[in-house]
Amino acid sequence: MRIFTFIAGVVCLFAALFDAFQTIILPRRATGRFRLTRIFYIATWRPWVFFTKRIRDLRKRESAFSYYGPMSLIFLLAMWATTLTVGFALIYFALGSPFTDPLQVSGFRSDLYVSGTTLFTLGLGDVTPHRGWVRAVVILEAGTGLGLLAVVMGYFPVLYSAFSRREVSISLLDARAGSPPTAAELLRRHSYEGGESALSLLLVEWERWSAELLESHISYPQLCYFRSQHNNQSWIGALTAVLDTSALLIAGVQGHEARQAQLTFAMARHALVDLSQIFSLPPANNAQDRLPAARYEQLYNLLCQSGVSVCRDGHSFERLSEMRALYEGYAEALSSHLCMPLPPWVADAPHKDNWLAVAKLRAQTEAANAAPAKADSNKVPVQTIARLVDDHHDF
Repeated sequence: MRIFTFIAGVVCLFAALFDAFQTIILPRRATGRFRLTRIFYIATWRPWVFFTKRIRDLRKRESAFSYYGPMSLIFLLAMWATTLTVGFALIYFALGSPFTDPLQVSGFRSDLYVSGTTLFTLGLGDVTPHRGWVRAVVILEAGTGLGLLAVVMGYFPVLYSAFSRREVSISLLDARAGSPPTAAELLRRHSYEGGESALSLLLVEWERWSAELLESHISYPQLCYFRSQHNNQSWIGALTAVLDTSALLIAGVQGHEARQAQLTFAMARHALVDLSQIFSLPPANNAQDRLPAARYEQLYNLLCQSGVSVCRDGHSFERLSEMRALYEGYAEALSSHLCMPLPPWVADAPHKDNWLAVAKLRAQTEAANAAPAKADSNKVPVQTIARLVDDHHDF
């Protein structure tokens, strides 16, 4: 019996330490179906979603979802500490509970107490080992607890640094693509003179952003559960909007350099597919069509009105459908799993532009410079300059 108890204790120690090593230190995707971290997120995320979805108020629901990511880190640390405490306690018990307890409490309860106080480096000293070689095990446990604490203290800053870098680009995308970001708005707001160069530069930045997202979120999948500051922002929504824009530039827009769109599409799709595999999510094949034919006509008319040259050779919709099939299934799967909605291709009810007054003042300035004698600031059309706006946010 004591042999099996000793083996069980060693298994607990190995499982906790190896899982912590894969989760915190190993700079690549962790493998294994029976990892403690994987089991923990499977066992806690689904109940969290079940109860959170029953909150009717949208803001409170999103706030509840936003708590899960940071809280999961705390509970994950508690799980490792508990597993290590139980593992060392089982080893002490297998060795015959070699401790002198002034309360005359012998057996597993005393072993568990010694293990807990040792792992958390309390060093109370009220229960002492009465066998010399057991002290080596106590020292080993104290070192393990101290090392785990040191590693975790360095783990949290790395996570929040990666989260901050991810969110900066998402916030910057709002003024360029709306909130939530859409491919139609991104192209429309870059339809001014010189907008092609600005759009290409933006796609370069998002190619790098996608690579950084892949690197950080593969190493630390917990970041996928971290939600953005605003309810209408998410990393899945931003990544999907960039993929939509790249696909549209490749399949159905004239006059734009498609080379950078292809590079951005490849990197963004790579990130989306690999992150889906992290959660073992197959592409969703039964999701609602995000861009039916009627919606595509609306998108086409909007882009034409904005001055974007859309290719209409009779096969542009089919080409765009082929591009969408490469990534939309994975985006839908991640969206459903993480409860982060995908952005539409065209905003159904766009928010009123809060920066519209600034655009109007700039239009008045340009009109005054062009014709001072005929300037009438109250009648200058707002469309004379690019509408780079900061949309309304819902916290």
